[in-house]
Amino acid sequence: MSYTAELQDVSWVLLCAALVMLMQAGFCCLESGLVRSKNSINVAIKNFADFCVSGAIYWIVGFGLMFGSSVGGLFGADEFFFGQHADPWLMAFFLYQLVFCGTATTIISGAVAERTRFASYIVVAILVAAIIYSIVGHWAWGGVTSGEPTGWLAKRGFIDFAGSTVVHGVGGWVALAAVIIIGPRAGRFGKDGRNFNGNNFPLSALGVLLIWFGWFGFNGGSTLALNESVASILVVTTLSGLFGGIAALSLSWYVSARPDVRAIMNGSLAGLVGITASANIMTPMMAMVIGVVSGLICVGITILLERLKIDDVVGAIPVHLAAGVWGTLAIPLLSDPSTWGTGLGRSEQFLVQLTGVGACFAWAFCFCYALLWLINRVMPLRVDAETERVGLNVAEHGASTAILDLLSDMERQRLTNDFTHPIAVEPYTEVGQVAEQYNRVIEEAVRHMRNRETTNRELQRVSRRYEMVLNSAGEGIFGLDLNAQASFVNPAAA
Repeated sequence: MSYTAELQDVSWVLLCAALVMLMQAGFCCLESGLVRSKNSINVAIKNFADFCVSGAIYWIVGFGLMFGSSVGGLFGADEFFFGQHADPWLMAFFLYQLVFCGTATTIISGAVAERTRFASYIVVAILVAAIIYSIVGHWAWGGVTSGEPTGWLAKRGFIDFAGSTVVHGVGGWVALAAVIIIGPRAGRFGKDGRNFNGNNFPLSALGVLLIWFGWFGFNGGSTLALNESVASILVVTTLSGLFGGIAALSLSWYVSARPDVRAIMNGSLAGLVGITASANIMTPMMAMVIGVVSGLICVGITILLERLKIDDVVGAIPVHLAAGVWGTLAIPLLSDPSTWGTGLGRSEQFLVQLTGVGACFAWAFCFCYALLWLINRVMPLRVDAETERVGLNVAEHGASTAILDLLSDMERQRLTNDFTHPIAVEPYTEVGQVAEQYNRVIEEAVRHMRNRETTNRELQRVSRRYEMVLNSAGEGIFGLDLNAQASFVNPAAA
């Protein structure tokens, strides 16, 4: 390979790493818009923090466990604190894998949103980056830098081109374990349970589009070279996302008799997850099939989770776990065996793919569930009821929003019955307009109250004068009500 070609490949991998990192911004927008406003800052901070933490841990230990010299095909044993004497291509590859790790970690934050302690979530992020994701990654991708498979799944012929199982399956299984242990949000299920609405769906839609844009790097960069297959990979990736959104929207429209905004967003993401395992070998027609089935599965699993009272705030489990499993198993069903490079038949390849899914389930769900259960005993994962009621923005970070400040001022007035001082107005904002109108209403109400008090005092003064006149009169005066009962008798009449 010439130096020019090698530099071209390094540049392509670096560009794709930047695109994948942009997905972090997309997840931040998506999740922040789908939660209630009192928790939006908390979700944004978690997305930012888990990228920082997972990236640091991946550099320290994760990359070595994933791509270091293999120990029995189970984990790597060197390349920790990566970067010493590494060549440019390997440095680019490391950065590319680091942002992959960040993606797997941040999938969890949306599922457990609105009731998870920030410190506990950071511990989960460390576990995922250090051992959960990296170990599964070694099983499936170990040896990719040398061209000789070293992970036990890779040796068997397991196919997962860009991470339907390694990235999205891991994130989805950990998310499922976490939401089961933490439990649903207060008021989500039960007799008076309700489906909480997000605070900013346009922001969430922007997040999905950013994630989709980043996916071109996610799948396109997994070639690890700028070659003739990149264009086809990007086409089938797009088609699967398109048809995933259409299928999910159609099914949800049929089920609920209205077009559901969450359905089309999550359906498109599910289509992208589904094609990720096989974007390098699928035809456009088969990509459409994968997208349609991914969208339908996404809607079906969403309904199933609600019936099981499993509270996934953003739909991470239907999108990343369910579609990831389908995309991994679809390879031997829909693609041409000659493109696999494993020498296996369809049934043999299906068993290998099923083994990979099962191994990911055992490690990322069962083992992680046990870890999270132990952590929860020592360091509770969930906030207390009052913190959940107030919102994690204030309780966890001391960060408020304009609408929350307005509600707090209104609550203070209600509790103190002091309406003499107007609440603060933030000019040139919608919340400020609400506050200004509220102050006008209160001012008018106070004016009426004062007028009523003045009128009552005048009536009392007139009444007292009336009684004095009647009581001092020499003639006997008495009054009768409609029942002919005495209602007033002056002293002279008595």
